[in-house]
Amino acid sequence: MTRRGIACVGNWILDIVHDIPAWPEKSDLVQIRAQTSGLGGGPANVAAGLAAMGVDYPLVPVGLVGARALGDGMIAMAQAAGLDTARIGRTTQATTSQTHVMNVPGDSRTFFHHTGANDLLDAEMIDVDGLAAMGLKIFYLGYLNLLARLDAPGPDGRPRAAGVLARARAGGMMTCVDLVSSQSEAFRATVFGCLPEIDVLFLNEIEAARATALPITGPEDEAGMIAAAHTLMAGGIGHAVILHSPARTIWLEGAEAHVFVPETLAPERIVSSVGAGDALAAGVIHGLHEGWPREACVDLGHRAAAACLGGQTATEGLGRFLLDPPR
Repeated sequence: MTRRGIACVGNWILDIVHDIPAWPEKSDLVQIRAQTSGLGGGPANVAAGLAAMGVDYPLVPVGLVGARALGDGMIAMAQAAGLDTARIGRTTQATTSQTHVMNVPGDSRTFFHHTGANDLLDAEMIDVDGLAAMGLKIFYLGYLNLLARLDAPGPDGRPRAAGVLARARAGGMMTCVDLVSSQSEAFRATVFGCLPEIDVLFLNEIEAARATALPITGPEDEAGMIAAAHTLMAGGIGHAVILHSPARTIWLEGAEAHVFVPETLAPERIVSSVGAGDALAAGVIHGLHEGWPREACVDLGHRAAAACLGGQTATEGLGRFLLDPPR
């Protein structure tokens, strides 16, 4: 079987981006100058981003949203992005997950997150066998450490997500997993409990330091990032660790680390940094799907992240222009 297509499984979040001129002091008031709503969460951003790029293979969203108006809005936005929402479930037990993003253009952003329905997504809600039978090539799961039931230990003591990933692998799919910068007390245990079932791991420098307890002094600390990547690889990763920061992308495959430096963008070109990491992942995953060399995968990932920085939402800046032939 020639496999094609990507399952995008996990967090489906309503992102509401608030543009503010500066972060207020405690008890102060700051005016919101603009608001923009969009799809959020790794699976939504990867699926919608790849759809915006015009890929020619199936994109299959899998997740859970609320049964009321916010969930209706999420489903409508996903469908408007060209996605098939048949495998996005609805629940009356929780509201749709939301992230309120406080964005200072050209500077920083801060996230206020309500996990909502994503906390209820469990292993039996994910038809891994059905996805494998569709002939999909990649099973993408995000975000580990922000999916309460999948992060929780299963009967074998490992996170339930590990069992889902093992089934995906057994079904012939490459497993790609993305982390999130959560404050979970079980962060390290959850990550290392899943590593043996992961083919490609995406994470940023903050998540790498949190997962490994190794020091990474900042986004330009190549040595620290490489050391963390080696520690993660030793935990059982099947193919590659892709560790990214605004200043570096480290691709560790086997024992060899490859370092890539993205273009530095002028502050005036940055509208919002929301979703830039997911855009990078989307570009790299497309390259993996197509069998490109790592240099071409990272090139598309960097260009997708740069395009994302020029839009308000995680996918607004992306488009078909990104799918140039690999360099």
